[in-house]
Amino acid sequence: MKSRCYSQVFDMTLNNFIIKNGLIDKQKTERDIIMMKLKWNMVVCLLMIVFSQLSAQTISREDYNGPKPKYIFFFIGDGMGITQINAAESYLSAVKGENGASLLSFSKFPYHGIYTTYAANRFITGSAAAGTALACGQKTSINSIGVDSAKTKALKNIPELAKEHKMKVGIVTSVSLDHATPAAFYAHQASRNMYYPISVDLSASGFNYFGGGGFKHPEGDGKIDDKNTMANMGMGDKENLEHKQANSMEIAKSRGYRIVNTAEDFAALKKGDKKVIAISPELAGGKSIPYAIDCSAQPTVSLADFTQKGIELLDNKKGFFMMIEGGKIDWSCHANDVATTIQEVLQLDMAVQKALDFYKEHPDETLIIVGADHETGGIGLGDIQKKYESDLALLQHQKISYEGFTNLVKKYKEDNASNYNFEDGLAMLKKYFGLGDESKKLALTAYDIDRLKEAFVKSMEGKAAGEEVYEEHFYEDYGRYDPFTVTAIRLINEKAGIGWTTYSHTADPVPVRAIGPRAELFSGFFDNTDVAKNLMYLIENK
Repeated sequence: MKSRCYSQVFDMTLNNFIIKNGLIDKQKTERDIIMMKLKWNMVVCLLMIVFSQLSAQTISREDYNGPKPKYIFFFIGDGMGITQINAAESYLSAVKGENGASLLSFSKFPYHGIYTTYAANRFITGSAAAGTALACGQKTSINSIGVDSAKTKALKNIPELAKEHKMKVGIVTSVSLDHATPAAFYAHQASRNMYYPISVDLSASGFNYFGGGGFKHPEGDGKIDDKNTMANMGMGDKENLEHKQANSMEIAKSRGYRIVNTAEDFAALKKGDKKVIAISPELAGGKSIPYAIDCSAQPTVSLADFTQKGIELLDNKKGFFMMIEGGKIDWSCHANDVATTIQEVLQLDMAVQKALDFYKEHPDETLIIVGADHETGGIGLGDIQKKYESDLALLQHQKISYEGFTNLVKKYKEDNASNYNFEDGLAMLKKYFGLGDESKKLALTAYDIDRLKEAFVKSMEGKAAGEEVYEEHFYEDYGRYDPFTVTAIRLINEKAGIGWTTYSHTADPVPVRAIGPRAELFSGFFDNTDVAKNLMYLIENK
């Protein structure tokens, strides 16, 4: 019935258009009018088919013979879905007193796409499987690094192919260099938690430059536990080595790598230096670069700095491939900490800007892609309590990450185990979150106070964050985090108008943006494996 109605409306509109514009004389026969209308219907239908194909079809990599890139930047925001990006952009506008979004540099790229993220054996993926898909162009099972689903066959990755074609290779991340996403671009191991063999694979790759965090287990792994998600996010790390193995950093040195971990040595690195492992002078939980929100200014060496140094070291006449990961976007989203997440997205954008500066000097040779491995947290710009209201500018009053505040709570508990005082907890919240400060529009209601008090008691009397908790409904309320910290973050989220659905990943498709030669390959709707397939095609057919 609906299609018939649309057909009748279209027929009447077309009839009026033909006569009004003199396309056929009013005196012509009814048969002439019918024939003319049939011809126009055919033309319009053909145009609709063409445009629908253009809007839905991803451009085939084999069908284009234009210029191809010499320099390739692949940025991955771990856990960064469309809403994480929009939250950062909306926050930038809100703190200026504006309603809308101040676009990040990569949101201004000319080509936008979206891709699916599911793993071979699970709908909601993990970083190892997603990283492998993006690095190798093939689906694999959860927790697998650079191997097939059966965990028996190594899969060739983009950097290995780039190296074969005489391109230089760089891997940069804000988390540990042996973490799942960076590891997928150089290692081949059955489990993401095999940190020691992964770190040995790093130097075996022979890639030119590694930069970012440190190494979790350079002297061997303890018990491997694929379910230890807290350790994967830099909290609750425990080393349980019965037998130490040869230090993987010493192995790297024997393979010709130079390891630097001071700001001075990092600054001194220059073009011509070969086989470099640059580790952040400051390391936070999980051997990662500290959260930007926890630094008084910028980190001593930021993700943008590591990206810029990569450009300096890798630039050569054969070109380069560099993967840069904003890994702690994922970690802060697991904790539903939007203020920290926004700052990590902005850090990634600063790194993208370094690539854009290079692009402006080599616009016909440089391809920049900004994507993600999956979305984390199920974030929404809207909250059930605020309904249609929001105030993202309130997030500027949060001065510390969930990790930093958890450490403060832990220290307070150690110092006041037998005489803790809820008023002390409220004072901490006011100092680090602005909660309770009416002048900042962050007054606490009686309901807020009740929730905070219950969580404070659990933090003081319960088990430490990351330990097994058997209390019914604990996970639903606090995940595997410190209760007082989670409740404080949840309150400032609610007051800002931010909602979350999970402490885990989601199956949401994620956005990708691209600029440069062959950037159109990354527009449309496709699968995460197509990202690697496209890049491999470009490298092989340069």
